[in-house]
Amino acid sequence: MNRHILKPEDLRDQGFHTVIVGSPDLQGRLLGRRIPVEGFERVLKEGVEVCTCAWAWDTTQSLSLVESGAFELCNYANGIPDVRLRPDLSTLRRAAWLEGVAICLADPVDIKTEEPMTISPRVLLKKEIEAYRQSGLVPKAGTELEFYLFRNDPRELREQGFRNLRPTTLVASDFMIHEGNAYEWFFRKLRDDLKNSGIEMEAAQSEYGLGQWEMTFVYGDPLEMADRHLLYKLAVRDSAVAAGLSVSFMAKPVNSQPGSSCHVHFSILDESGNTVFWDDSADHNMSETMRYATAGVLQHIPEFMVWYAPTVNAYRRVNSTMVAGSGRTWGHENRTVSVRRVGSTPSSMRFEFRLPGADTNPYLTLAGLLASARDGITNKSTLCPPTTGNAYALPPDTGMPTHLGEAAELFCESEFVQEIIGKENARHFKELAGDEWRQFQSSVTDWELDRYFDRI
Repeated sequence: MNRHILKPEDLRDQGFHTVIVGSPDLQGRLLGRRIPVEGFERVLKEGVEVCTCAWAWDTTQSLSLVESGAFELCNYANGIPDVRLRPDLSTLRRAAWLEGVAICLADPVDIKTEEPMTISPRVLLKKEIEAYRQSGLVPKAGTELEFYLFRNDPRELREQGFRNLRPTTLVASDFMIHEGNAYEWFFRKLRDDLKNSGIEMEAAQSEYGLGQWEMTFVYGDPLEMADRHLLYKLAVRDSAVAAGLSVSFMAKPVNSQPGSSCHVHFSILDESGNTVFWDDSADHNMSETMRYATAGVLQHIPEFMVWYAPTVNAYRRVNSTMVAGSGRTWGHENRTVSVRRVGSTPSSMRFEFRLPGADTNPYLTLAGLLASARDGITNKSTLCPPTTGNAYALPPDTGMPTHLGEAAELFCESEFVQEIIGKENARHFKELAGDEWRQFQSSVTDWELDRYFDRI
């Protein structure tokens, strides 16, 4: 058990004054309420109620789809009901970057039936992990998350329309120690706060993009990994604000710079803790199970792009040639493909899924990845030959969606997606993604003004 997990009865003695009880929304942000520490015992018994609109509005909290009756979950006809957040005490930990504050993650349940709300990202991932356990398998995962950090005050930056960005690095600095040293004051405190919050970081570095950074986390249980990922993003945001800096987890926030990824490393163990991805006698030691799992992931990539690339901006990154995955391709130690086989020992054998960007919801990406791999194993799916050399030199994969609107249609029409999450939930995600695409299509961009205003 994580030694940083707190006991409710010790909170006041350890100087905590507030407990944040929260759950991930569909965009991967923490929603919930702040509870005075003396009221947390009551919340453990009764839960805390929040509005279902938190899983129905878009990134800007627009209620237009709720008003139009697009969702069965939440609409004017059903009165926009509440759900109850049930705290998961196995997640109660200090938020060390916030003085006197603890955080307890929770799952939304129906107020009358106590049944889990099935569209919750955390509930979806827990369901998929349980399916593995029923099959005698134990999935393991790790995420590598990149972000851009700017020397602009966050409030002023929004008021200025996010112009005149001042990146924290001025030259390409991938793996360069001296650039990281200049911001050690920021990252050391962040690392210490994460460690004291039970969020185990593995490594950190400056990245190739100007102002781009990366942190990776210790490999482990997919649910714990997603929880850490969620809290890590919150800690980075809060820490940046406190330091007068601005952070962006957009997939591609700057035109001239590479996008920010969320590479996912994935493997499977048996119940005895042995990897099922390794075979001493196989080519590249890649077991049949690993081949089946890889084939399943590749097969279902187009259907799950709404989760892997959930924003309009995400397709700026995945449609580029800047090592952000390339259609349904895989290979051995090849960074131009979407699924990269990695590892030279049984304990290190895994694959790296390179398509998701920093804007992805970790719970949904892991749920999609696990479901796809499990389907490949169940059906003993045939794996295509590996890509050698530059995957971007291959003909484009015409089965891949090129923008969010196409991804929304593929997601909702997929029988596999409907089987995994239910037809109504599939339609719910389609409505949100489709509306996001329509909003973009109806907006005039700076690029259009610059290109056409006085030239056409």
